[in-house]
Amino acid sequence: MRLNELSPGKGAKKAGKRLGRGHSAGQGKTSGRGQKGQHARSGGYHKVGFEGGQMPLQRRLPKVGFRSRKAHLTAELRLHELAIPDAEVIDLDVLKKLNLVPAFAIKVKVIKSGELDKAVKLKGIAVTKGAREVIEKAGGKIED
Repeated sequence: MRLNELSPGKGAKKAGKRLGRGHSAGQGKTSGRGQKGQHARSGGYHKVGFEGGQMPLQRRLPKVGFRSRKAHLTAELRLHELAIPDAEVIDLDVLKKLNLVPAFAIKVKVIKSGELDKAVKLKGIAVTKGAREVIEKAGGKIED
């Protein structure tokens, strides 16, 4: 096979519309451009969002920042707050009952903030690298 023998597969290249070739061809006379006006002319062009000089919609509306819809479903828990529950295994339900995390939280992550002297067993709670070291040093366990 040589470069001059390469060609697109059958049906890959569709013939373009033959504009201005008479009424029966379907795109005769005005060639699908309608009657007079900017779009009928060659070089007829305007910017995307241009509204004829009127202040465009995207410039009329106020600039608004980004607010994640997922952010309120997650919660952070500090190390020293792990000493509060008396349960054998600390999971999301235990934390919700003690109001340590919001009731609508789906995910909880323990961050390294504060001290932990008590050995705790976590189940289904995410942990940062620093917090993991402190928990394991105190004799705790982390289950996924």
